[in-house]
Amino acid sequence: MLLSVIVPLYNEEEIVEKTFTVLEEELKNVEHELIFVNDGSKDKTREILERLLPSTPYNKIVNFSRNFGHQAAFSAGLDHAEGDAVVIIDGDLQDPPSLIHEMLEKWREGYQVVYAQRNKRAGETIFKKFTAFAFYRIIGKLTSIDIPPDTGDYRLMDRCVVDQLKNLPERSRFLRGLVCWVGFKKIGVKYDRAERTAGTSKYPLKKMIRLALDGITGFSSSPLKISFYMGILTALIGFGVFIWSILEKFLSPETTVPGWASLMTAIVFFSGVQLMTIGILGEYIGRIYDEVKQRPLYIEDKK
Repeated sequence: MLLSVIVPLYNEEEIVEKTFTVLEEELKNVEHELIFVNDGSKDKTREILERLLPSTPYNKIVNFSRNFGHQAAFSAGLDHAEGDAVVIIDGDLQDPPSLIHEMLEKWREGYQVVYAQRNKRAGETIFKKFTAFAFYRIIGKLTSIDIPPDTGDYRLMDRCVVDQLKNLPERSRFLRGLVCWVGFKKIGVKYDRAERTAGTSKYPLKKMIRLALDGITGFSSSPLKISFYMGILTALIGFGVFIWSILEKFLSPETTVPGWASLMTAIVFFSGVQLMTIGILGEYIGRIYDEVKQRPLYIEDKK
């Protein structure tokens, strides 16, 4: 088997048949298998897939018992992929399947990871474009690994890379970071991302924030160091407020309510810093909690 293509799906009944047809047409001259991971869809995605696949018995469906999330779906696909090269691509056709041929050419040249890098992002809001831009620049500064900017999960990986990823047991996964962490020879191919042809995005702001937190906390301890330096800074500010309160009391006793300014400044400022620092610690403790439970990353209903 030369190529495995992993396609996660969640409530994509409006487009799943077109995705299946486009991928089969695009790869008709390539020995391949398609692995559709149905991430607990509540619509007719599963029924449509089970109707389509008998015509191509070399393809696979993996049905989850419930929604375990985008990154878990990709991981399940990696567990079932048999190809010498593996491509992961979203099922909404925003990422062009035609780019797979260029990825294969780079793979044949000896590159073990070929990632798709976006030039343009059609149909997305200014807010989403800005937050994506900011996220990659921030994580690039905070982490010691080189995560290429403006990339998603769309990429091709050699079998040796896939085997290494399958050996990583962590639950809170940020796949594009893990691929960079394992190393190997990489290159990017640029493309313009299209609008969705049907359906709506299954990645709302809440999930985007969760993925960003997984990426930052999974590959950097910098937030903990930042909270330490913030503690030092607030201690110095607190000392400054203390000195200012004493000077105010002696220099302008008639206009100063005793203790009010210093008390309120200290309470508001230090309370905010403490809550933020506790939140940062909580993110890391939450990751530890998820890891020590050793629950499976996903549960299959039927393959």
